[in-house]
Amino acid sequence: MLPSLGFNEIVILGILALVVVGPKDLPLLFRKLGQWTAKLRGMAQEFRTGFDELARQAELDELKREVDALRRTTSLQEIRSEITKPLATLEDYAGIKSQPAIPAPAVTAPVEAPVEPPAGEIGVEPDVEKVADEAVAPVARSAP
Repeated sequence: MLPSLGFNEIVILGILALVVVGPKDLPLLFRKLGQWTAKLRGMAQEFRTGFDELARQAELDELKREVDALRRTTSLQEIRSEITKPLATLEDYAGIKSQPAIPAPAVTAPVEAPVEPPAGEIGVEPDVEKVADEAVAPVARSAP
């Protein structure tokens, strides 16, 4: 860890550089110092990028091993049995025993019996109006 430089230390280093190097060559010194700093930062970034790439590659290798292990241990029958399991209901999640549902009674429409011709008239079609009048009960109306 590098020690931190305060304002006082930077001023002292500037005065020392001005005395040692001289005012004529001081800008050239700062330019070279800046280039070296840029090179060091570039190398540090390259190292960091390489290290991140190695870590990413290691993670990918680990994932490949896990997928291969899953492929070897999991069969299609196990997957099919998991998929075909009945879904849980809210009662199952709540821990309540669900009561079996009572089926509603089946409602069927009344079946009308076929109209048969009177005895002795086989092959003769019945009078439709007469049969309809017999099947329908008269409607009683109240007076207004």
